[in-house]
Amino acid sequence: MTEKRIALLFAGQGAQAVGMGQDLAAKYPAAAELFSKADEILGYSLSKIAFTGPEEALTQTRNCQPALFVHGLAILAALRAEAGEFPIHATAGLSLGEFTAHAAAGTFDFETGLRLVARRGLLMQEACEQTNGGMAAMIGADESTVRALASETDVDIANLNSPGQIVISGESSKVAMAVSLAKEHGIRLAKTLNVAGAYHSRLMNSAFLKLGEELQRTPLAVPRFPVICNVDAAPVRDEEEIRSSLQDQVTGTVRWTETIEYLVDDEKCDLFLELGPGGVLAGLLNRTRKGTPCFSISDVTSLEAALDAVRE
Repeated sequence: MTEKRIALLFAGQGAQAVGMGQDLAAKYPAAAELFSKADEILGYSLSKIAFTGPEEALTQTRNCQPALFVHGLAILAALRAEAGEFPIHATAGLSLGEFTAHAAAGTFDFETGLRLVARRGLLMQEACEQTNGGMAAMIGADESTVRALASETDVDIANLNSPGQIVISGESSKVAMAVSLAKEHGIRLAKTLNVAGAYHSRLMNSAFLKLGEELQRTPLAVPRFPVICNVDAAPVRDEEEIRSSLQDQVTGTVRWTETIEYLVDDEKCDLFLELGPGGVLAGLLNRTRKGTPCFSISDVTSLEAALDAVRE
């Protein structure tokens, strides 16, 4: 039997759900330790917000990003407790999840990654509060069609999520204009998203600049396995490459479709583990490379369901 080439996928902002990590922390000391370490490092009870809410607090960018970071790594710690040091072939994360992917690959340690993510969340929340931005999903259109609409309405392409699912981002009035013109461009469905601001657009420029300064001060190591970055959909290895890809991602396009294609076609990954709430990434994977085996792991039950495949 040939060994599976496992890829880890880490969730991005929007996947969060109250209760995330609570049963894992109750069952696995390694998961509990990460949550209590996070509370200590941040100086407030992130675990309480993740476990019991309220939802408004968890949804805030400054809480949501570190909570997803800790949750993703807590799932990995719980998996390791059950399945040992199983080989990981490559990893990627959607937006914020790219930081979790780097922590999993050893680019930086847990504390360094958490401080970086907490800072990123705060800077992005400030950028949201200083601008009037929004986002919208364009369903059932190819990239060139959406790019034409984006250029006509002066908005940015935020996410290329899967074939036929592209997200635009920018000033709220311009996003609304793009939504109203979508049908004329032959786009099947345009839907305004319930988000706090215009992520992955030029409206995040203040966060881009300040995060860049933070990254320059952050010591980095060579990842133990390939981390596929959002902005180029290619592996990043040396320090400067990693720094610029993590900074560029704040205002740049998340090329998730190509990231998945790279993992399947170039890295030859044939078993995917989505670590985080919601199962969104498994859905995008299936739309991009139909039938690729993927387990979405967010709690004890879903972790147990994936164990046999991981142990193989």
